[in-house]
Amino acid sequence: MKSVDADVPEVLVTEESFEVFYEREFHQVAALAFVLCGSWSAAEDLAQDAFVAAQRRWAVVGRYDRPEAWVRRAVANRSVSLTRRRLAEARALLRQSRERWTDPAAFDDGDGEFWDTVRSLPARQRQVISLHYVNSLSVKEIASTLDLSEATVKTHLQRGRRSLELKLTDRSKQS
Repeated sequence: MKSVDADVPEVLVTEESFEVFYEREFHQVAALAFVLCGSWSAAEDLAQDAFVAAQRRWAVVGRYDRPEAWVRRAVANRSVSLTRRRLAEARALLRQSRERWTDPAAFDDGDGEFWDTVRSLPARQRQVISLHYVNSLSVKEIASTLDLSEATVKTHLQRGRRSLELKLTDRSKQS
């Protein structure tokens, strides 16, 4: 005679809580996101978004053999979307700057020395100064464009202005 229990497959899956899973995996997933996008703040956002999606579907995802693989794939997919969004924003900024500055010679009218000095600044200062003065972007818009905090943008703007002042003053004294 056959036992009733023999027809029921034995489930060996032991579902852990989402909280335990999150604590165990977050740092590795965030590190992956950083490598994919190059920014810690964006990486943390990508990781958080992936974990939120996993938590919403935890009844299913939690039963996977490797739920961490699902979260890592979600981060990889989101990083592609982030890159596409950044490229679209960069193209939009480029279009906008072309519309504002239709005459490239506008930068050559006696301002060549100034822009040469701007190009001699460290990369972030150069970017912030250029976005602020060429594209007339606010601190908030620059922060969004460069994926920086507003405080960091203000610091680079202040340091860039100070460096320009010192370099241009030195050049005028030498002349």
